[in-house]
Amino acid sequence: MNPLSPVAAVGRSTLALLAAIGRVTLYTGATLSHLVRPPFYFREFLNQLMVIGYFSLPVVGLTTLFTGGALALQIYAGGARFNVEAVVPQIVAIGIVRELGPVLTGLMVAGRVSSAIAAEIGTMKVTEQIDALVTLSTNPMKYLTVPRVVAATIALPLLAAVGNVIGILGGYLVSVLRLDFNGATYIRNTVEFLEPSDIISGLVKAAVFGFIVALMGCFHGMASGRGAQGVGRATTNAVVSASILILASNFILTGVFFTE
Repeated sequence: MNPLSPVAAVGRSTLALLAAIGRVTLYTGATLSHLVRPPFYFREFLNQLMVIGYFSLPVVGLTTLFTGGALALQIYAGGARFNVEAVVPQIVAIGIVRELGPVLTGLMVAGRVSSAIAAEIGTMKVTEQIDALVTLSTNPMKYLTVPRVVAATIALPLLAAVGNVIGILGGYLVSVLRLDFNGATYIRNTVEFLEPSDIISGLVKAAVFGFIVALMGCFHGMASGRGAQGVGRATTNAVVSASILILASNFILTGVFFTE
């Protein structure tokens, strides 16, 4: 066995990672350049806004509802050790609005939308529909990528805003119905504690997550291999890469917004 084999394996993995980062960077640059140049397919944008935004409401609503309720229970149990159970409304609100709302929305939409986009575009590539678009003088980036990226970037903040309200509602229901909190006091504490910067930071995060979700779906769909196996691999890679980038960008954005 060659003693340098482990080193060579690490080198190959590193080069493959750098090559992948380069391809994603070039694809991102091409997408941004097409965003500011006509034409823009408005009908396709509206269709994607419906698919990405409206049809994702049930999964986002249920996820944030149960998360808000579970968060209230956990904070109450932890606060009871220090006799600070009264902070449940404030911590639930800031936890949902700053972090859990946008992150959970991004992850849920990544699982639902990013995979669907990759599968759709990958299937179009396998069946040579993308080649047909080129033959008809239609730029695939313009027709497939740009409307989806713009729609997701707009839809995710709206979904996160709805998810924030539903998540806080989940905490409210658990606190009032099970933990014997006064409903009016709970709402007043929530409203008084939240600041505009908390809400704005969460919505900005959600917009970035939406861009990532659509971009990864389109990128892996365009890079899909031939056949069913290639489409399946592209779908898996889209969800995994979108989820990792959402968590990484959330860490970076949190540092930008909340580091003194």
